[in-house]
Amino acid sequence: MKHYHKYVLAIIFLIIIGNLMVYSSSMVWASYTYNNKYYYLIRQLIFTFISLIFFIFFSNFNYNKINKFINPLMIISIILLILVLIPGIGILKNGARSWIGINDLSFQPSEIAKIALILFTAKFCAKNEGEFAKTKSLFFYTLFLILIFGLIMLEPDFGSGFILVITILMMMYKDLIKHRFILIGIILALAAITVLIIIAPYRMDRINSYINPWSDPLGSGFQIIQSLFSISPSGLFGTGLFKSRQKFFFLPEPQTDFIFSIIIEELGLIGGLIIILAFFYIIFSGYRASITISDPFGKNILFGFSTLLFVQAFINMGVVTGLLPVTGITLPFLSYGGSSLIITMSMMGINLNILKSKAIMPYLF
Repeated sequence: MKHYHKYVLAIIFLIIIGNLMVYSSSMVWASYTYNNKYYYLIRQLIFTFISLIFFIFFSNFNYNKINKFINPLMIISIILLILVLIPGIGILKNGARSWIGINDLSFQPSEIAKIALILFTAKFCAKNEGEFAKTKSLFFYTLFLILIFGLIMLEPDFGSGFILVITILMMMYKDLIKHRFILIGIILALAAITVLIIIAPYRMDRINSYINPWSDPLGSGFQIIQSLFSISPSGLFGTGLFKSRQKFFFLPEPQTDFIFSIIIEELGLIGGLIIILAFFYIIFSGYRASITISDPFGKNILFGFSTLLFVQAFINMGVVTGLLPVTGITLPFLSYGGSSLIITMSMMGINLNILKSKAIMPYLF
């Protein structure tokens, strides 16, 4: 078995579990709403098929050739982030105008912005190694990052904006920015996040429900309480596949942000641990390879995509277990949704293409 085959197997494992758990977690709600318990499963299988096409394509497309498409992709993502804010073009769902399209045939521009900005940052760092150490370059790049974050926040999509900023800051830190600049950036980011929380009452409600969910058990604390009710009695092996109780209209739309709650409820702590280990292998493989590869562009891509996967998975799992406030972030590979799955698989395809490079040391895997 070649060194990168285990990487692919870990991804395929999560995809299979994802489809299985999307069906299990959504069957009750799908039967009630659409009179078809396979409603979400059928769509997720379609998303999976499309995402596999992207995965295979990018895993065989020389990643160095992506360089010339990065700037156009970044421009397109900015245009889409502007268009989604226009009523009649952007679709309003759950209080956020984050989608473009018609009904089920829609996508989130913020997902495209993730891959575009990480590739853009990887290109900039590779082309101008050490350039972030210069105040002028850092200043203009920070303004650009604020622009992207601001457009995402206007939807508003705090979760996507937050994980994107954290990912880019970690990429910049890796590029040996002077520590005082990182400290200033963290302080400014925390100040901005604090302001964004204070000015939006629903975000303050989420913070309050995080501190004490029982202060509003039927309101802002409802989701996290029901999530904990899913997890707490699961034990080592859970209630059994398809035997969740919380999906019976207790945990709202469990096939999306809180699918990990249903996974632990049905498959137990052992099942949850296996999922975490699969994520760990994918992320750690990317990090280890980014240390040894000689190409700066490939190194930055591996680090950026692996970091985004780590941050998003960590925050989602932290939310459903009550360790972090509710943010509305999906779990990569597992949560229902086409935009997230297709973009995630595209990123993993690019990573795989780099891992197949002769510059990677096989023994690291």
